[in-house]
Order: sequence, then structure tokens, then C-alpha cells
Amino acid sequence: MLLGATVAAPAPPSVATFNPSLVFTEPPLASFATPAMHSMQLYRNPYLNASNGALVEGPFRPQRSLPDRCIDSFYFHFFPGHPAVLPKEHLLKMAKERNLEHLIAAMKWVGSLYIDAGPTRASFFDEAVRLIYAPDVRKDGFLVQAMSIVLVGLDGSREQERAREILSDVERLAVEIGLYTRAYATVHGAGNPILEESWRRTWWDLLIVDGMVAGVHRATNFLLYDIDADVALPCEERQYLSGNIPQPMYMEDFEDRDFSGEEREFSSFTYRIAAIKNLGRMMRLPNSGFPSEDNIDKIESHLSNWRLHLPASKRNCLTEDCRLDEMMFQAHMIIHACSIMLHQPLSQLDTSPAREVTACAPHRAVQSGDNFNIHTRHIVTAACEVSKLVTYNVPITTHTHFFTCVLTLSSIVHLSKWALYFIADEDDLRQQIRLNIGALNKLSAVWKAAQTASGQVKEVAQAIYRTKKAQQQENPSYWIGFTQEEIISSMAADEGIMGEINTIL
Repeated sequence: MLLGATVAAPAPPSVATFNPSLVFTEPPLASFATPAMHSMQLYRNPYLNASNGALVEGPFRPQRSLPDRCIDSFYFHFFPGHPAVLPKEHLLKMAKERNLEHLIAAMKWVGSLYIDAGPTRASFFDEAVRLIYAPDVRKDGFLVQAMSIVLVGLDGSREQERAREILSDVERLAVEIGLYTRAYATVHGAGNPILEESWRRTWWDLLIVDGMVAGVHRATNFLLYDIDADVALPCEERQYLSGNIPQPMYMEDFEDRDFSGEEREFSSFTYRIAAIKNLGRMMRLPNSGFPSEDNIDKIESHLSNWRLHLPASKRNCLTEDCRLDEMMFQAHMIIHACSIMLHQPLSQLDTSPAREVTACAPHRAVQSGDNFNIHTRHIVTAACEVSKLVTYNVPITTHTHFFTCVLTLSSIVHLSKWALYFIADEDDLRQQIRLNIGALNKLSAVWKAAQTASGQVKEVAQAIYRTKKAQQQENPSYWIGFTQEEIISSMAADEGIMGEINTIL
């Protein structure tokens, strides 16, 4: 099947209890001890905003310890893409009142991936795993947060088997403690609206991580999609960071918004949740590897309705003050990925030229045809939209690492199309391939998964280029209808692009 292995129906909320006695006996990977970056813009300014990690100016540069810099790095790079833990000021205050060593350890390790942490990175990883699997660890929402952070870091580091082990454990834990229920945030929120909001975000972010792991790797089945959760919806990011938490709304409010007659504004996080639910619907299609036209039409209706009913403020990935809205970035990213995965089996666009691009998931053959059909149009459009996401002027490493695999999906479509004998928009296509390779190259400074994907995409691009060049030389009719100026321009563009690719191999 396209998105996940054929597995038994997921267990109900009475799933087997979480076992905290499991520990990893293998030593941490060498990649965890290798500096990810030699320098980082983050630390050119000495202070970070206490609540959200934003940079602010200061009169001098104090000496900060490595653990502190790792926490700063976590809030600057990782937190925008997975904003479930408490904002920094509130977390540090909470850490004085209760034992959060396991959560702090997980944050330090993931934060260390973005900076030059040297061999200490490996010890941070060991500490995080030891603490989250300590026999006496308290089974609560903070443990769910710590485990979620570690599994995302492992997944981005191409430790997918370890990541799946933790994902399975944290799924059981979240169900066991009732994190999916409406009451959990209130009962365990200690009357603190910010903590209550953090618990709601913890459930929903875990749901999204579960869905993304299942969708991009095709090795799990998105178990949490089938849990009947009634958790309230998250608020906007600015409200969470400021502590101005509004009265929460619920998924039924969101789903009835076009029929209730009430004017309600929902958060970007909510549209991200709606996007991942569409992925879940697609994964539950019978024979989802090669679904029927009728079933594809049903899911396409959900995807199209998601797009059509976006309010004007959510149609791009920018906030009112023109800052990146990472939650809408991910929401659009997920919808585009769904479109590619849904329509690709019937697209007739032969993916065999990109069969070596397997960094995120195994290659799946697509039955090719002589003509582009409506499914081809869907996947080509979605692949182009993914490439457009690269153009937002923000540090690309502040995006979720799952962007790596969505870029890879997009690149497979671009490369498959570029391999065709002749295409009318070849120059535009080459630019999109360059965008994707450039983005993967930047992400590879932190994430091993991106490093592998980048290398595979570059190698396939080179192979396609060599094949096309040979075709041009062996078949003079290839250039019929082109002026000499167009021929020279096309050849020069190809040579220039391949020269750029060679320099970053």
C-alpha cells in the first residue's frame, strides 16, 4: 500500500500499558557526536527573549554554558515547528517546582543538533534516553513531550527504527494517561491556562508527528488517527507565547463552521490538524496503494474543501505582520504531500528515473502512459507548490524536519517529468529542481535524512542530464522547431545547473 504496511486494526484506548523499563543498549550514533554547524546566526546576538526564544539586542555578550545554548537553540529552531512544550519562561519556572529533567534533557539533545556541540551531543542523547525510560519516571504529559521530541530528532537523524520504537511507546502512554480526552488539560493544568494549552498542544502535535511518520515513511499505520479524541483545539501562536489564552474551541466547532452561521476564527494550528486528518482519511482507503477513482475523488473533495474554505489570512504562510506562520506552512505542506501521494499511483508519470531516491520511503512503480491525465496535473501542481514553500525568506532549519521528505516527494515528481523526451516548461522545471536541492542541502547541515535525500536527488539529476545530453547528440531531430539561440540557451542553462550541483556534492 502507498502509505503504510497492511496491518491489523489499531487497538482501542485500552491499548497495552506503557513499559518504562525499556532502554537502548546500543551506543549513540556517531552522527549525534558530529557537529552539525560550525557557526550559527543565532548566537551573534547575546540575548534571547525569555518567552519564545526570539533574538534581542544586548550591550554585551555574556558567556553562556553549552546546555543553556542548546536550550536557546531548541526554542529558536525546533520549537516553531513543534510548539507543544511550555514557552521558555514558563518552562524554567515550572522546572523549579517539579522534576522535568527528562524533558530538559530531550530539549538539550535536539537543540544540540543545530549547533557545534562536539562530543557532548552524544552524552546529551544518552541522558535523554536514560531519563525518559527510567523505571521511576512519572507517566504524564511532560514525559509525552520528552519522548515526542526525542523521536522526532531520531527520525530526522535517519534512526527510523529507534524512532518507531519510541513512537509506539509514546502512543501507548498518551492513550493510557488519557491525554486524548477533553478533561486531561483541566485536571492536570493546575488552574494555569498556559499549562492547559500546552497539554492540548501535546496531544495534537503527537497526532501530527504520528501522521507524518506514517505518511512519509510508509512503515506505520497512523494509530492515533483512530482514537476518538475530544481535546480542545490550540490557539494562535502569538496567544500562546503571550499567555493570552482565549476560550478554547473544539473540532466539532471547526467542522460545523460553514453551517453554524457563526463567525469564528480558528488558529493556524487547527488548519494543520485538519490537514493531517485528511492524510489519515487517505491512509484508511481500501487498497490505498492503488485506490479506485471513486475513492480518490472522495479524498480529493476533502483536500479541495480544505483549500477552498481557508480564510484570506490563512491562504499563505505569513502572519499579519509578515512573519512566517510555521503552522500554516506545515498545513499547506501536508496538503500538497497528500495530493502527490493520492494521485501518483494513477498519474501515468513514470517515476522509474527517480527510483534511486529512497531516503524517506521505498520507490513505488507507477504505470506510465502516453498522455498526461488529471492525476498527473494534480501531482505536478502539488510538486511545484512544495518548491514554492522553499522561497519564504526564513532560516530553512526552523521548519520541521518532515519538510525533508515532502521536498523529496516533490523532487521525485520534478525529476520524473524532467526525464521525459521533451517538455515545454523545462527551464521552470530546472529552477524548481534547483530550489529543492538547495533546500535539502541546507537542511542536511542538521538532519542526516536531508543529507541522504540531497545526495540521491543530485545523483538522479546528473543521470537524467547525461541521458538527455546523449539524446540531443544522437538525435538531430530533437532540436527541430528551436532557433539556434534557444538551443544555445538551453544547453547553457543545463551546463550551469549541473555545474552548481557538482559544487555541492
